[in-house]
Amino acid sequence: MASFSRELGIDLGTMFIRIAEGDQVVLQEPTIVAVDIEEQKIVAVGEEALSMVGRVSVETIEVTRPLHHGVVAYYELTERLLDHLVRKIGGSVRLFKPRILISHPYGITSVERRAVHEAAMQVGDALLVPQPLAAALGIDLPINTPTGNMIVCMGGGCTQAAVIAMHDVVSGETLRQGGLELDEAIAGYVRRKYGLFIGQRTAEMVKLRIGAATPQDEELSIELQGQDQVSGLPRPLTLTTSEIVEAVQDPLDEIFEMIRRVLEKTPPELASDIIDRGVALCGGGALMRGIDRLMTQKLGVPAYLVDNPANCIAEGALRASSIYNLLERHLPQY
Repeated sequence: MASFSRELGIDLGTMFIRIAEGDQVVLQEPTIVAVDIEEQKIVAVGEEALSMVGRVSVETIEVTRPLHHGVVAYYELTERLLDHLVRKIGGSVRLFKPRILISHPYGITSVERRAVHEAAMQVGDALLVPQPLAAALGIDLPINTPTGNMIVCMGGGCTQAAVIAMHDVVSGETLRQGGLELDEAIAGYVRRKYGLFIGQRTAEMVKLRIGAATPQDEELSIELQGQDQVSGLPRPLTLTTSEIVEAVQDPLDEIFEMIRRVLEKTPPELASDIIDRGVALCGGGALMRGIDRLMTQKLGVPAYLVDNPANCIAEGALRASSIYNLLERHLPQY
């Protein structure tokens, strides 16, 4: 019997939601919502809401990220955001609800899984898949074999490391910090060194424009305005790549420590596979220059950036649909 419902793979991230249909990502929007405080009504989502950060009265409009550290913090806002974005790609008139494969961080609690599932069920017929499994499918790792495959997903709200074999996560861990903590480390560095406040969005822009995890041959610089801690007035500032390298070392060390723990818990046969094959890096955080080199150096295991680091989780979630019966037996119930 022909199926009339659409299939969507959704990467529900702290910073971005990506939706895949067919064999590509058809929508990417910031995971952010603007709410009219008095009427408790959503006035903007995604890019439009992001443009309001720090630019609207906090008395009348609250701009919120409905997910914290990869998990649902505001259930109703998450549900309404998902509904808005699914309608955006499918039109408002839907005869059949879509079939949704939605990702979540590895190792979250049953309560956190249920919140993701119930929010998605308001939009379509929803199934859950852990993000490392989805990412592995999205980059075509041979997870159906007894060979060990290791993947590290560096997201905005959390970082996950998992060793996968025979459709199952053999060892894995989630650290509830990611790109946002790198932004905070940059803002903290500027505050301590220059006595200036910069916001999260400015810190993120600096990270993306000139940031790196290791010293680079090409030293970039950027000029920006900070707010003086004492006078409260704006003051110009120039930051360089080497300063950003220094600023982000502590949070990166915590990430590498978590990955090392996962490797230590991995059976020796699978660990030797990983040494041969390397560690696959994905997620927005993996785009920071030199992160693969630094990880190789810190762990003693080769690490490489995948071809589609930002989109592989959404694309892999969609691919999970065709083998869900094989995955399901290893997945926790929600």
